[in-house]
Amino acid sequence: MATNKNSDKNNKLPKRFNPYWIYALLLLFIITTFFFNPTSTAKEISWLQFEQNILKEQDVEKIVILNKEIAEIYIKQEKLEDDEDQSISKNIITGETRPQYYIQIGAVESFENKLENAQQHYTSEEKIEIKYESSLNWLDTFLWILPFALILVFWLLIIKRMGAGGVGGKMFNFGKSTAKLSNIDKKSKVTFQDVAGLKEAKIEMMEILDFLKNPENYTKLGAKIPKGILLVGPPGTGKTLLARAIAGEARVPFFSMSGSEFVEMFVGVGASRVRDLFKQAKEKAPSIVFIDEIDAVGRSRDKINAFQSNDERENTLNQLLAELDGFGTNTGVIVLAATNRADILDKALLRAGRFDRHIYLELPTKEERIEIFNVHLKPIKKEDNVDVALLASLTPGFSGADIANICNEAALIAARKKKKKVDQEDFNQARDRIVGGLERKSKIISAKEKEIVAHHEAGHAVASWYLKHVEALVKVSIIPRGKSLGAAWYLPEERQIVTKSQFMDQMCAALGGRAAEEIIFHEISSGALDDLEKVTKQAYNMVAYFGLDEEVGPISFYDSTGLYDRILGKPYSENLGKLIDTEVQNLITTQYKRVKEILTTHKNELQELAQLLLVKEVADKDDLEKILGKRKENNMLFKTSKLKVT
Repeated sequence: MATNKNSDKNNKLPKRFNPYWIYALLLLFIITTFFFNPTSTAKEISWLQFEQNILKEQDVEKIVILNKEIAEIYIKQEKLEDDEDQSISKNIITGETRPQYYIQIGAVESFENKLENAQQHYTSEEKIEIKYESSLNWLDTFLWILPFALILVFWLLIIKRMGAGGVGGKMFNFGKSTAKLSNIDKKSKVTFQDVAGLKEAKIEMMEILDFLKNPENYTKLGAKIPKGILLVGPPGTGKTLLARAIAGEARVPFFSMSGSEFVEMFVGVGASRVRDLFKQAKEKAPSIVFIDEIDAVGRSRDKINAFQSNDERENTLNQLLAELDGFGTNTGVIVLAATNRADILDKALLRAGRFDRHIYLELPTKEERIEIFNVHLKPIKKEDNVDVALLASLTPGFSGADIANICNEAALIAARKKKKKVDQEDFNQARDRIVGGLERKSKIISAKEKEIVAHHEAGHAVASWYLKHVEALVKVSIIPRGKSLGAAWYLPEERQIVTKSQFMDQMCAALGGRAAEEIIFHEISSGALDDLEKVTKQAYNMVAYFGLDEEVGPISFYDSTGLYDRILGKPYSENLGKLIDTEVQNLITTQYKRVKEILTTHKNELQELAQLLLVKEVADKDDLEKILGKRKENNMLFKTSKLKVT
């Protein structure tokens, strides 16, 4: 019990000074000054009134000349008992009699002469006692000091609001690290159980954690603790989530901050914060330091970026390199960093001995997406008909953050419909909402435009139905979504490589909408902008990057370092550039002719599907099979072809 009492005493927060005491003291000072001021209740009179009404009646007991400015007149005691002077009282604090009247005098000599002449005139045998006193007028002094005090209080409040906490506070500590420290005793809400997928990354992280907890198992074999671990991957793949899970599992001090927090407007602040961060980490070793978005300070310092140089950022990077290089004894300190722009990081930062390990986090596979869905579906009340495997199949290329967004959007849709549980249809609508945008049924489209849109989407559907290497078609819609007027929804295969024939069929299906407009209406519109953009980029990738063109040959101008994007000009000659443009044009026109032949052959089916879309606005798989017949399907995933608004 004694231990608990001691711990309670230690845990008590120190008592803070109450500012209301200052206000109370000021009020007390004003009241005291008022009562101590002898002339505060005295009545001011002129010399003529004093001479004729008081001095003539011989009522004066004494006169006190205060600070050579005021003559305080005290009336005799027996005169104070008259009815006229009953209101005159004593000071309630000191008990002394107050002066009853006072006169503002110009000069002491003049007042004395007047008084002496008056006394002789009224033949008074008793001379009036005159005293000279000097005292400080506290009220005037207070009123003089008050403006300066208010200015001082105002600036102290401003400094406090800025986070200064007074002179010598945080305002003068801008060179200190702003890293957030997770205490060992504080249980983190995120653990490795909350991180679905990323099996290889979790294995490496568990090895690092085991090194921190049991270093003797490794050091006895001569192994050294890794200094830095770099997490690289597209946005939303779980880099920060993995770091938070490490904080929950490590049970060691965990410092976390963003790369942008190192750079401030003051010169030298970034390097100072790096030093202070590693100083704190070494004092609490073994510990983990996590720097999110390290590319904010770790950008490359090559000549190409010379015109974008930032001395403050480079000084911060140099200090970080020095800390990682081992000029200080960083034993037991592991640095984690996350970025989705590893190509722009400085080479000195990535070399062995600094960031020893690079962990690449890729977009999740179908099996990993099932695990991610199961994690995010735990807090959601869902119906039994929700098929997690189907949801994973319909979300290829989705990151963990995208899947979390789908689950949340489905719950919002169900709540909007006043449902008690979320069903499969809500998840399908959430997927369509995220991929294609919000439905805009209120968008006004003329009958002619709607007819063009219907034949455009029917062209995509018919062309893809009869092409071998195009993914299975799920549904066709002419309901406007986002910036698109219609869309064809596919289930693409989840594959790692794409063959030349697959590229050809995809380009051919993408041009089906424009070809259908030309066949049916004998003219073309601007609605195929999105399709043409995709086809053109795909053709250039085939010719200039993947080396799939026979005329250009097996040559690739793809640059994984990103240097070509930062220089003026192209990495190939003018003649080769003309050849690439020619081959791209031939490739696209060949596929356009091919899709026109397919749609001309199946023109009746094209028109029938378009009429169905005009009536129902949406054609699902069953409707497509009734018109186009059965089609062989593979293990497929999900994408869309949109008719873009221009």
